Amino acid sequence: MSNIVAIVGRPNVGKSTLFNRLIEERRAIVDETSGVTRDRQYGHCDWSGKHFSVIDTGGYVMGGDDEFEIEIRKQVQLAIDEADVILFLVDAREGLTPMDLDVAAMLRRCSKKVLLVANKVDNAKQMEGIADFYQLGLGDIYPIAGITGSGTGELLDAVVADFAVGEPDPTDNLPRIAVVGRPNVGKSSFINMITGQQRNIVTPIAGTTRDSIYTRYNLFGFDFNLVDTAGIRKKQKVSEDLEFYSVMRSVRAIENSDVCILILDATQGLEQQDLNIFGLIQRNHKGVVIMVNKWDLVEKATNTHKRFEELISERIAPFNDVPIVFTSVLTKQRIHKVLETAKQVYDNRSRRISTAELNEQLLPIVKDQNPPPSVKGKWVKIKYITQLPTAYPQFVFFCNLPQYVRDPYRRFVENRMREMWDFSGVPLTIYFRNK
Repeated sequence: MSNIVAIVGRPNVGKSTLFNRLIEERRAIVDETSGVTRDRQYGHCDWSGKHFSVIDTGGYVMGGDDEFEIEIRKQVQLAIDEADVILFLVDAREGLTPMDLDVAAMLRRCSKKVLLVANKVDNAKQMEGIADFYQLGLGDIYPIAGITGSGTGELLDAVVADFAVGEPDPTDNLPRIAVVGRPNVGKSSFINMITGQQRNIVTPIAGTTRDSIYTRYNLFGFDFNLVDTAGIRKKQKVSEDLEFYSVMRSVRAIENSDVCILILDATQGLEQQDLNIFGLIQRNHKGVVIMVNKWDLVEKATNTHKRFEELISERIAPFNDVPIVFTSVLTKQRIHKVLETAKQVYDNRSRRISTAELNEQLLPIVKDQNPPPSVKGKWVKIKYITQLPTAYPQFVFFCNLPQYVRDPYRRFVENRMREMWDFSGVPLTIYFRNK
């Protein structure tokens, strides 16, 4: 099992900057605003042939009654419980603060290996000032500059000193399932419920989740990475820089995923922003499952379920071969059905149809039974079909006059392919090319 390193400290000491430096990605949001990181953020690091997981945590604040500060304290405690090594980050520019003393007192009580890291040490003068931190009683101080990487080599040597040489984390190659939607539709609650952990912070306040949070799900025969994302609002409603970057992280999570679970609020129905997110998923050629949450709050009549499903299918047309699952996270109604469906969509997106099968079963239909209609007296003759070796289903139909194939015929071909093979939840790309 991979070793775990947690980065903790008071707000705004550069934890997320160091996290991004260690995992060599810009995954955690970095901003001068205190309290930007709220949830635990996970990543992977490789140093001297030793692989380990890194946790970025929210800024630890003692004694605050702010709802987020209370939740951040819980997250930091959970990270400490999980970690093998704890990096306690302090700010060399600001010097020792009462909050640093509070965090140190908590860390001295834990039995884990704690490394005291003085961040923002950019010159010799700041190097002289770090001696004050010896008062924390945590031993040697590791001076670094997270933004440039200075000093991180010596720090990492100390981090991995007791780690065994191991293989890279296998979770990097697992399917990625992104949970997306508008703010406050129940994304974090859904992930907490199926994992059985208070993995992500949940409050009634829209915009609680800011980073995209990765969680491995390895239960009931499933094994994939779940990605909780920030709620995606309309552009005109994104007022602060911080939220803009959160939305950008969510968009990137969609781009890097294999399948997206798009959560709708059953009490509000399918809104325009839901359609915008659906369009984003489709344009990026990702698999999609529509999860209608809070179904327990909807007053039911005869065929309510069927009418709701038909309304969604009409509004997402022409790509309406999409599985829709009606759920309630609160009552656990059909939440595992969502995962089963997402796994099926992942399999559909990975489906490969041999060239022989395509030309044996589909070619007679498009060549003889239902060829493209003539345009300006010219007839399109399809000769050959093959699937491209790409991450999502793309097919090439070789013919003599590809410029005369119109959209209605493309839709006809796509519909016939969906009837013949299971591509539910997956956008298909069809090209007509010169032989």
